[in-house]
Formats: sequence, structure tokens, C-alpha cells
Amino acid sequence: MSLFSLEKHLAGRFRPGLADRRILFIGLLALCSAYIQGPLTKIFDFPGAIAEMEHFGLHPAPIFAVGVIVFELSMSALILAGIFRWAAALALAVFTLAATFIALRFWELPPGMERSMAMNGFFEHVGLVGAFTLVAWHELREHGASGKGRTS
Repeated sequence: MSLFSLEKHLAGRFRPGLADRRILFIGLLALCSAYIQGPLTKIFDFPGAIAEMEHFGLHPAPIFAVGVIVFELSMSALILAGIFRWAAALALAVFTLAATFIALRFWELPPGMERSMAMNGFFEHVGLVGAFTLVAWHELREHGASGKGRTS
């Protein structure tokens, strides 16, 4: 059996289960989970959210904290609801990339465990940027030509 035919065979076996809309929702929920958990944590510990903004030099800290909370929750909601999913995914990709360069500047740390952990976090966030970019690409490819705003 050639590699191509093996791939075709396996895709045929997995397609029915993975093509289910519930699997798509679960995958998108997993992708957005940090953008739901983070704002909820900030809401329940608003002084901590302000301290985080101050730590990263974002002033006025309360405005940035509220902005991050509203932005992350609303973009996650749009992605999960399938409303302008492509735009929300691109917005979270840009936000994540910017936040990664603000929060995980591993190249400024001395060699050691802290640097390694920051580097791992940096590249994990780059992976999230890639995943959100793929969501946007897929939505525009599948639904962009039809002009549909709602994609679920």
C-alpha cells in the first residue's frame, strides 16, 4: 500500500467522526480556552489584573485590564458562535503575537530555567497565532466567497 493510498484510506475512516460540527466546536473551545479563562480570572481578581498591566508597563492599567477582558471574551464568543469567525480569529492572532512580544521576551533573560520556560511559552503562543490564522484561512476559504457573515 502506497503512502498516498494509506493516507486516503485513513482519512476516509476518520472523516465521518472528525467532520462532525460538535468536534469543530470542541476544537474551537479548546483553542479559545485561555482567552476565556484569562479574562474570568481577571474579573474575579481585578487588582491582580491591574498589577499585571502595570508589570508590563501598560498605562492606564485599569483601562487596559478592562480592554483585555472585553476583547478576549468578545472575540472568543464570536469565534464560538461562528459570527465573523475569520475576523475574530485574526484579531486574536494579532493580539496574541503582540502580547507574546510584550510578556515573553526570553532573549532578554540569562541562560537557565526561567529563560527556557519563557522561550517555550513564546513558541507555544506563536503556535496559537498559527492556529488562529488557520481558523481565519479556513473560514475565508469555505465561507468568504459566499459572503456569509455567520459561519456555523
